[in-house]
Amino acid sequence: MRQLLSSLSYFSIFFAPFILPVIVWIAVRDEYVARHAKRALLSHLLPFIAAVPLLFFTLAAHHAGSILGYILLFCVIYFGTFVYNIVKGIQVLREYA
Repeated sequence: MRQLLSSLSYFSIFFAPFILPVIVWIAVRDEYVARHAKRALLSHLLPFIAAVPLLFFTLAAHHAGSILGYILLFCVIYFGTFVYNIVKGIQVLREYA
């Protein structure tokens, strides 16, 4: 059950990126599950935290190339965290298998 809740926190990027890890982190008293829920929540928040300065720089940029570069950088960050969550979810599931 520990692995399922922990991996579900990572896999929630598909259906409830912020809500499920917060609920699991608050509701479950197991330290192992809470640690993975907190990591999943932080990894879900990372692209949006990175979007704030990128949005500022995009609005301040006066060249189309700069704007495109910042958008591509956001896409790389988002795709990287998406893959990270999938990999971590699988690793947690396979930990005790």
